[in-house]
Amino acid sequence: MRSLNTIAREIKLDWGSKVNYGAKPYLDCMLALDSINDNYGFDSARIVVSYFLANARTWRGEVAKRVKLELNTMLKG
Repeated sequence: MRSLNTIAREIKLDWGSKVNYGAKPYLDCMLALDSINDNYGFDSARIVVSYFLANARTWRGEVAKRVKLELNTMLKG
């Protein structure tokens, strides 16, 4: 399983400058997280990832589909 910061870097590379304004703060938080069991301030990584996914609906394509599946799998685990 990849770290959240590795996944976040891939998202930034793929989504580029068009990152949705609602997803950006959560993506930035993910850059500082390693595991789905970590915390960012008072928020759990699970909350950060959940909010990112909720705001990342405009991110599309093969990379987006694969990464969203990976993040959802992490949330279920």
